[in-house]
Amino acid sequence: VWKPTDTEVGGGQIGASIYIWGSILTCAVALVIAIPFSLSTAIFMTQISPKIGEKIIRPAVEIFVGIPSVVYGWVGLVPLIQKVFDRSHGQSVLAAAIVLSVMIYPTITSVSADAIRSVNQKYIEGAYGLGSTRWQMIYKVLLPAAMSGILTAIVLGLARAFGEALAVSMVIGKMRAFPKSLLDPTNNLTSAIASDMGGAMDGGEFNAALWSMALLLFIVSLLFILIIHLIAARKEKI
Repeated sequence: VWKPTDTEVGGGQIGASIYIWGSILTCAVALVIAIPFSLSTAIFMTQISPKIGEKIIRPAVEIFVGIPSVVYGWVGLVPLIQKVFDRSHGQSVLAAAIVLSVMIYPTITSVSADAIRSVNQKYIEGAYGLGSTRWQMIYKVLLPAAMSGILTAIVLGLARAFGEALAVSMVIGKMRAFPKSLLDPTNNLTSAIASDMGGAMDGGEFNAALWSMALLLFIVSLLFILIIHLIAARKEKI
């Protein structure tokens, strides 16, 4: 139950599980959407057609990094989702996940491509020497050898998705309810903080609750950084 008071601390209820679940769900679905496309693009750029990858695809992917988040929210496919699934509204978990997947796509793609390029060429030559096809080499040698870098790319993408506020708040619906499906609206931590912080009275319970959620986001960000360092340390030992 989320009913904080705007006066004394402890006078209301500050259950933020809906916001936490909204953040986890949208980020998880975004990863499910983005990872296959990102890895496919990274493999194409580095192994299938490196010339086209360097001249055309890599610059095109890097363009996505510089696009403001409000643009992603504006093209959040809300009317399309509303029409395709015959819903009364298009704002939903799915819309937020699609927007987040597009936002994290360039990060995962670029870092994964660098990780694949850093694989020792002798591994690839050895796989071909043993009679592997190109796809066998990619699946059984290249991706396992680059897995530490790919996991780092995924964690970086997840960190960006978890902290994104504006684009998600435009398409998620901002409804305080647990979604029963991906087509239902909900809310998440960043959207709640961004939309309510300006109207919360300083020193009140509402303001303290929002700052507590911001602290939770900060702790989650530190956790992601720790995971990246652990992956890097594991890679160095290997």
